[in-house]
Amino acid sequence: MNKLFLLDAYALIYRSYYAFIKNPRINSKGLNTSAIVGFVNTLQEVLTKEQPTHIGVAFDPHGPTFRSEAFPEYKAQREATPEDIRKSVPIIKDLLRAWNISILEVDGYEADDVIGTLATKAGELGVDTYMLTPDKDYGQLVTEHVHIYRPRHGGGYEVMGPEEVKAKYNIPSPTAVIDLLALMGDAADNFPGCPGVGEKTAAKLIGQFGNIDQLLAHTSELKGALKTKVETHVNDIRLSLFLATIKTDVPVELNLDELKVSHPNEEELGRLLEELEFKSLTNKILKKSKNTQTSANPQLSLFAEFAPESAESSKFSSFESLKTTPHKYHLVDNEEEMQRICDYFRTVENVSLDTETTSTIAIDAELVGLSFATKEHEAYYVPVPADRAEAQKVVEIFRPIYESDKIVKVGQNLKYDLEVLRNYDIHLQGPMFDTMIAHYLLQPELHHNMDYMAEAYLHYQTIHIDELIGPKGKKQRSMRDLTPEQVYEYAAEDADITLQLKNHLEPQLKEYGADRLFYDIEMPLMPVLAEMEMNGVCIDASSLADTSLQLTERINTIEQEIYTLAGETFNIASPKQVGDVLFGKLKIVEKPKKTKTGQYVTSEEVLQQLRHKHEIVDKILQHRGLKKLLGTYIDALPRLINPRTGHIHTSFNQTITATGRLSSSDPNLQNIPVRGEDGKEIRKAFIPEPGCLFFSADYSQIELRVMAHLSGDENMIRVFREGKDLHAATAANIYKKDINEVTRDERSKSKRANFGIIYGITVFGLAERLDIDRSEAKQLIDGYFDTFPQVHDYMEKAKALAHEQGYVTTLFGRRRYLPDINSANAVVRGFAERNAINAPIQGTAADIIKVAMIRIFQRFQQEGIRSKMILQVHDELNFSVYPEERAQVERIVLEEMQGAIKLHVPLVADSGWGANWLEAH
Repeated sequence: MNKLFLLDAYALIYRSYYAFIKNPRINSKGLNTSAIVGFVNTLQEVLTKEQPTHIGVAFDPHGPTFRSEAFPEYKAQREATPEDIRKSVPIIKDLLRAWNISILEVDGYEADDVIGTLATKAGELGVDTYMLTPDKDYGQLVTEHVHIYRPRHGGGYEVMGPEEVKAKYNIPSPTAVIDLLALMGDAADNFPGCPGVGEKTAAKLIGQFGNIDQLLAHTSELKGALKTKVETHVNDIRLSLFLATIKTDVPVELNLDELKVSHPNEEELGRLLEELEFKSLTNKILKKSKNTQTSANPQLSLFAEFAPESAESSKFSSFESLKTTPHKYHLVDNEEEMQRICDYFRTVENVSLDTETTSTIAIDAELVGLSFATKEHEAYYVPVPADRAEAQKVVEIFRPIYESDKIVKVGQNLKYDLEVLRNYDIHLQGPMFDTMIAHYLLQPELHHNMDYMAEAYLHYQTIHIDELIGPKGKKQRSMRDLTPEQVYEYAAEDADITLQLKNHLEPQLKEYGADRLFYDIEMPLMPVLAEMEMNGVCIDASSLADTSLQLTERINTIEQEIYTLAGETFNIASPKQVGDVLFGKLKIVEKPKKTKTGQYVTSEEVLQQLRHKHEIVDKILQHRGLKKLLGTYIDALPRLINPRTGHIHTSFNQTITATGRLSSSDPNLQNIPVRGEDGKEIRKAFIPEPGCLFFSADYSQIELRVMAHLSGDENMIRVFREGKDLHAATAANIYKKDINEVTRDERSKSKRANFGIIYGITVFGLAERLDIDRSEAKQLIDGYFDTFPQVHDYMEKAKALAHEQGYVTTLFGRRRYLPDINSANAVVRGFAERNAINAPIQGTAADIIKVAMIRIFQRFQQEGIRSKMILQVHDELNFSVYPEERAQVERIVLEEMQGAIKLHVPLVADSGWGANWLEAH
């Protein structure tokens, strides 16, 4: 049975591009591949899941179309195509050619018309045809054999035939979609329709009259304002009818032989995918199992099921590898040889090191082997026995290397190796060079793993871990299960490639002006974070258990209250059922928001705006909030206590955020709620070591202080220097009153404006956030800039500088690259401009607390302090402190936090003490 798929290229390309707009996919060459990766993923998904027999991809042509010639305003209001999409289209076409997939393009006609013509012809031949597009216009083409294959918002697809189209738009036939669009108009395509007529009214008119011709012939039957609207805009409606009609007679032949799915040109497709650095897609598309042939449709075997990578798959790779590169890798498995290479290492300046272990969790990991490299293409692997005493003997041989204060230790994610070695009482010391961190400073938004960097910079494909121990899952083996002979080349390669990457990245740090940031902040911070991770945090599990019981009881009570208010029971965790109750049954608003699939939107943001509409909304928000607290923290944290240490050990991530801020994972302690009584219960469970006190210190308004420094605004600087409340001072100026007369509400609004403006908030955005009308929001923003005029100047200068050089920097030289800053598309450019304003502020604040952490850690060491720094959360540091060290710790912490950098305004840190985190902060 034939099955034809026709793809609307530009609709899918734009959809992919904007899906990644906040987190674009950028490769090592600086190319934004968001549109390409999204398109290729969609294509691959269709080929594998739907297994079409025929496929074609339609593109809009260059130059005018018959619509734009008839109506020059057609699509004239659209923003210019983003440059990244312009660059992506030729690459997508090259990929399709390599895939042997037909490119459909006809001068003078849009992709809709080409697809409309081919789909109609195929449907008439009885070929089941699927038009892959998010565009509702295609509904007019649907027949028994022609369907829309529409991407769902949030993932997946819906297939729409005649009945689905009629039900969705409440129209008598699919062709009535044309009449519907002619009445509604289309803002995206800029054709007018009948002003004031929306989808419901249009559907009602079509239901009453059948079509536009009949409606316009019987306008006398209409009444009031609707009659006036229709009769006044007859020409607009007829023009819109012409523009909305997808042509089915484009001069293009349906050649099923040309559209037939066939094998791709694997070599060319592999080359293109590797150039784009689509590693996982290359594996998925090309590295197939030999057993994917299907007797029913053998030509589709490439797109059936994909097996894991195999050795044979290397034929698709143009990368160098261990098999193609001369190298000397040594397995060192006797004590005499170990001592000999250790003596040799003591004579060199740099040693690249790596550890093979039994676990990716450092605190639980046992050593399986040690690897070292001092020259490119030569490395050594030392197996470590499972017996702990024997293992310690091997490690002791290399202590002089690890603890040398002169030899530079080179590693990839050195923090992990440092912690593993600490399990064997080895304290890694001396200068260090972490290739992962170096690459993060050079290209903060790219991947930083070694395999990726080796391919991007050395054009070399490493041995992947799953080739040794198998893919992740229950059947995955441990490195301990392998013999040294099986492991040594893989382990030695890691040390060798890391050294090669260091030699590649080190000169770039200087060239990009990132060397000071690397050597003075990021590398000294790494051992500080390692120490904090090893220290861990104490948790009062019994306190959390009590809180869990209380919250569960409250959740059950709120559930019953919700059911009573709704007049029925339903699944409160189901967005669909919540939407049906709130908007379908209770009708709490007249025009609720819907998703593209017609489901009511019940997001947190939407429900917050509707709190005052009905008591049930507030109850549902309470229920959601409590459920999240329970699942994410209260019930989850006790399960994360390490049985050996009795502590929770989070991982502090140095190379995740583009802004320079630290993040934490497993568990994420950065997102523990601060406000609300229930969030406080979680903080109450974080306690110091037995016999110690909990000490917390956090920066006061650090981002606003950085803004004052960067902008040089005299008014803002004066407020901070005089120690006044900035938010109250802002409110006093905006509302024209004495600072002592400012109300709590006025201060709160000014505070939101103060912080919002740093993030480029608009009048509309501030009005929504504060639930105030736009005139008051405009008053707040205008008042803010009247109060602090030089802040506005700074914002304009920051954008101008970004436009000129393509990036912005923090006070410490951290760069944030903004590839879209000169986009002709206003939405894309606006997003980059907001980052240009905010990144230097947020990034400088992040750098400041890192400097403070390093100096506090060093002071603790110098002054013999036993108390420990245990947590960093945004602008806050937390400590477990011995009572006798209380005064000394407080003095050191406040001195170093407040003295981390000299700004035009004082840095201020607030602090507190208690028996737990809540009491201290």
